[in-house]
Amino acid sequence: MQLTAEKKAAAPDEPAPAAPQGTEAGDIAPGDTVAEDAAPRRKDADGMAVASFVLGLLGLLVLNVFLGPVAIVLAGLALLRGTGRRGRALLGLGLGIADLVVLAAFVTADNTLSWSIAG
Repeated sequence: MQLTAEKKAAAPDEPAPAAPQGTEAGDIAPGDTVAEDAAPRRKDADGMAVASFVLGLLGLLVLNVFLGPVAIVLAGLALLRGTGRRGRALLGLGLGIADLVVLAAFVTADNTLSWSIAG
């Protein structure tokens, strides 16, 4: 017994694909790639969080006038993009701010933008 085209359309063999989590079925047009776009974006945000932490930590030792603001910007972008490494991004943000505080302390002590531990 063969099904006609009308009956096949009425009783499909495969279930309809489920909508991505957090969205309604009508919100997504066929061919949209919601899940495919979210993974690289989150991976980029995770990389930004790690980079902000490393640059903030490094900025405590050298080039804090440059690395501090870069760490702050990267941490902010990572947090806005919803990183999975939120703690690391917050540490990067704190270290970036600490870089600028250390720079300000040395600038007021030496009255110059450059500083040295040697004196």
